[in-house]
Amino acid sequence: MGWALVAAEPHHRKGWVKRFDPRFWTIDFARPMMASAVTTAPDALRIEAVFHNRHDLAGLIWEAADRWDHALLGYETRRDFRHSRLRFRWRSGGIKPLDALHGPTLTIEGRDAAGAPRAWYVRLWNYADGSGEDAFVTLDFDALAGGFSLPDEADPVWAGDIDRMFVSLVPPAYDGSEGVLAEPVEGWAELSSIACDGSGSVLAIGDTILPELRRGIATGYDDLYHLTPARVVRQIVQLGYRGEVVHYVGMSHFMRLAAAGGGFEVDVAGGPLNAPCVAWHRAFAAGCAAAGLGLIWSLSYELFDAYCPADWKQRDSEGNPALTGWEPPSTLLSPAHAEAMGWLQLVARAFVALAVEAGLPVRFQVGEPWWWVAGAGRLCVYDAATTAALGSASVAIPDVRGALDAGQCAMLDALGVLLATSTAALVAAARDAAGTSDFRSHLLIYLPSVLDPGAPELHRANVPLGWAAPAFDVLQLEDYDWVTTGRGAASAGARAAMAVRLGYPVSAQQYFAGFVLDADDRAQWAAIAAAADAAEAAGVARAFIWALPQVARDGFTCFDGEDAVQAFDAVDFPLAIGREAMVATEFSTQIVSSPSGHEQRASEWAEARMRYDAGPGIRSEADVRTLAEFFRARRGAARAFRFRDPFDHGSGGDGGAPEPGDQLLGEGDGETRLFALVKHYGAGDAEQERVIRLPVAGSVRVAVGGVETAAFVVTGEGAVLLDDAPAAGAVVTAGFLFDVPVRFADDRLEVSRATFLAGEIASVPLIEVRAPW
Repeated sequence: MGWALVAAEPHHRKGWVKRFDPRFWTIDFARPMMASAVTTAPDALRIEAVFHNRHDLAGLIWEAADRWDHALLGYETRRDFRHSRLRFRWRSGGIKPLDALHGPTLTIEGRDAAGAPRAWYVRLWNYADGSGEDAFVTLDFDALAGGFSLPDEADPVWAGDIDRMFVSLVPPAYDGSEGVLAEPVEGWAELSSIACDGSGSVLAIGDTILPELRRGIATGYDDLYHLTPARVVRQIVQLGYRGEVVHYVGMSHFMRLAAAGGGFEVDVAGGPLNAPCVAWHRAFAAGCAAAGLGLIWSLSYELFDAYCPADWKQRDSEGNPALTGWEPPSTLLSPAHAEAMGWLQLVARAFVALAVEAGLPVRFQVGEPWWWVAGAGRLCVYDAATTAALGSASVAIPDVRGALDAGQCAMLDALGVLLATSTAALVAAARDAAGTSDFRSHLLIYLPSVLDPGAPELHRANVPLGWAAPAFDVLQLEDYDWVTTGRGAASAGARAAMAVRLGYPVSAQQYFAGFVLDADDRAQWAAIAAAADAAEAAGVARAFIWALPQVARDGFTCFDGEDAVQAFDAVDFPLAIGREAMVATEFSTQIVSSPSGHEQRASEWAEARMRYDAGPGIRSEADVRTLAEFFRARRGAARAFRFRDPFDHGSGGDGGAPEPGDQLLGEGDGETRLFALVKHYGAGDAEQERVIRLPVAGSVRVAVGGVETAAFVVTGEGAVLLDDAPAAGAVVTAGFLFDVPVRFADDRLEVSRATFLAGEIASVPLIEVRAPW
């Protein structure tokens, strides 16, 4: 399967959309309040909100620049809002009305006519016709003014350079002061009959529709809560993802809250889900059903730490709660705590009910359930509920890493029983809520944690035998830490270990590839795509890309058919290239020149692409016949093959025989065994690293810490797999000869016998292809 990281370009397919299209508004707010925005018609948008503090405020946002859509699908950036008029009907309840002090206000952020940053505050009531809770609002951006009272306090808006605008929604008790509301307040607002006209009312928008993929996509509510469900479904469908979407319901935005102990904790009264979450997921499920997508609802044991009751948390032997690395942190629910597990079962039932309501088959995933291991191997298994459940089996395990005695191993086994019992009850609750609907259960396991080689006995607790087939219908495996840190070779062995321990054949397994946490690390998508390919080649039922928000942020794009396009035959070009051969090295750079002559340059390729003309290698009629036979076997340009670059085919800078210290491959970390063969060009900031995919058999020489070693193999992907992981800081280097994967540039090969005998040199153009693995 092919992939690319793309940015919007003029040749991408474009459509048109009206500015202020309901699908492309966003909503945001500060914890602990919650809100969501859902399209209810092509010209209507409804906001649900729940307020907990007097000063809570949600903003319904329109941004001039599309920061949330994939580069192929986003709307154009146009900061000039002049010559646009926005009209809509406003209805609301449970929030400050339009005519009240602190009522809905349009905050416009941008620059004035002189270019100085500033903001304007436009009271919507000044442009409304009707009552405070039901009115028609008209905003003409050529004649708009901030200020509470018009015309006395008019502050004319310069609409020629706007970054964003948002409508503020606050609870009825809002007066700018601090304080917790006596009870949570649920409010709503609806914008209907939304219309924008004028010469500035139309925006170009990416309208690419990619072919259907065999690979699936995952999403997460904690990263998507601020978008409309219609916007999310549009991206999934137009990027080519079909079938079932794995949707993680998250750990910080779905729960109903109540004031407790100076903060807020999860609350069951009125149901486990808050109203904005229910509205969002109801619309998302309906949108997926209408688009022909399925949903796998993913629920984990992870919960935002600030919202978790103290006695629900897993804790270490000193009473410290299990805390993840997120900021602010999340915690892990104790599988032994009956109330915590009962709440989780209610959450599962509520989401399953939304699936049933939408007419979807019910697919439910228990996501990454485990006993948390904190720093220094500290097991978080000593909360009161777990200690009581284990009784005499609870013993001290100061460090789960390394050798453990029989009593400690027995405790891990007992913890595994508790974990498996809790997941079985959770699945049973989801199954019961599904009723007569088609139901399938999934278990997601995060391999780097549960199969940590530094804690070889941990699998007793975190991969319990109670999970063995047929406890779940599908086993899902994830390993992104290994993949993105160069340890992807561990995945195959881990999958095999899971199959042995739990009994799920590879055909009953699914694989999660990804994710890239930070945009600066977007180069990690190459390893993620390769890992997904490898899992599919191993026979997993399906691979999923985790997750849509990062896919959209980085422009990651999958497309099937790459293997057919880049079909490769591991054979050498049959003729020695002559002295007069042509070799061309090319890049692709977009250059935009301003009227003053200044340029903006964007390099589209990370690596050069080579072109050759092998015609000078034809020296006889026998060569012509050999070439013609080879051309036919490659079906013209259809199939690639190996070619030796006459000027650059070795690791040494002087073109000499390979030496083990020629090229730096990386440094050891005590765990990584797999190192890609690379060749470096240039130095410093201008250095280019070329990945070598076709080393010449028998030519590779490797050194670790400056000492040559033969304890390695060269993988089918052209990488070096060492028998033992180099120690931390040990430099790994290599020398090698290599070929270039090329194809015939044309589907036509023309050699005239008459001109050949007359001494004319034939032209046989070849072009490098990106390696198909």
